[in-house]
Amino acid sequence: MAKRRASGEGSIRKRSDGRWEGRYVAGHDAEGKPIRKNVLGKSQAEVKEKLKTALAEAGAVDLNKVDTYTVGAWAEHWYRLYAWPNLRDSTRRSYEGLIRQRVVPVLGDIPLKKLKAQDIQKLYNDMRDHGRIRTGKKSRPGLSASYVRSLHTMLHGCLERAVKERLIVRNPCDDCIPPKLQKTEMQILPQEDIHAYLMEAERRGVLAMFFLELCTGLRKGELVALRWEDLDTEKRTLRVDKQAVSLPGGGVKVTRPKTETSIRTLSVSKEVIRLLEEEHARHPENPYMFPSPVTGGMYYPDAVNRLHENILKSTGLAHIRLHDLRHTAASVMLQNGVDVRTLSAMLGHADAGFTLRTYTHTTPRQLAEAADMMGSLMAQSL
Repeated sequence: MAKRRASGEGSIRKRSDGRWEGRYVAGHDAEGKPIRKNVLGKSQAEVKEKLKTALAEAGAVDLNKVDTYTVGAWAEHWYRLYAWPNLRDSTRRSYEGLIRQRVVPVLGDIPLKKLKAQDIQKLYNDMRDHGRIRTGKKSRPGLSASYVRSLHTMLHGCLERAVKERLIVRNPCDDCIPPKLQKTEMQILPQEDIHAYLMEAERRGVLAMFFLELCTGLRKGELVALRWEDLDTEKRTLRVDKQAVSLPGGGVKVTRPKTETSIRTLSVSKEVIRLLEEEHARHPENPYMFPSPVTGGMYYPDAVNRLHENILKSTGLAHIRLHDLRHTAASVMLQNGVDVRTLSAMLGHADAGFTLRTYTHTTPRQLAEAADMMGSLMAQSL
């Protein structure tokens, strides 16, 4: 005989086959008719727990929409409606690739409501171990931790929206463990090599650009987007409020920086002002601070990359990325007493904590000086 529960809590009965069954109304369809479901178990206590969980989940999802989407269909819908309008071009391309190449082939056909953390974790593990797309008979080496974590970030946001729209009860990404980032030693231009680097830059007619880069740590896109109107020679300030971004298939687009903290006004030295004024005299009618000698327009970021690599090659210096000149500037500033908050503002970081985590390990001299200072202070108490 069925054992009645309180209203809204369903009912429990023992079936003729010996199992226990809990029945409940999970919701109502578009016409207002009740949607009835059941749970089974070997004991009454087991069914009570299952019934409790099922009722909680039924209240957390919209049963009229819960069967609408597969994972692939939801990811594409979420991207077009929610993500795309709020992303920069480069992030859009990244998300499109992740959805098309990673999510849809592996998870795409799974009903959204049935997606489990294990499904996602297996995808992460496969990408980490042998995730590169196969080309012919070539092997498939694993993808970097940062790439897998970028998928995790995107997928978490995608599924979090599904929770808010009551399509799923909870976000399965919360139960996944993306790979840890491997901390790599930061590359910088050694201080004893800076002179040779700048002399070669001068020989090539680009001293002002690379001297400014080493003094300020500007991002590559910020550097090439500078215009003369951004410089105030009397106040010795430089306004950074735009950046150049390479487009797929060629071309460059000038946009606002990625974050509001990247929009900043920098103080620059007399030496920087002198070199920039000399640079301006070479092409006074050109609005760009560092115009391309080929096109007369803005230097393409990739062209500056090649120029940097040629400088290194000509001087016989070890290879570092152009972006590592930014790290060089930050490291030199820290090693010469610039405090972290000031450095963070100069680099356009969102918070000083990120600056500290990024650059602390590159200042062993400061750590040694701090140790000596504390030793001296404590020694006075002996």
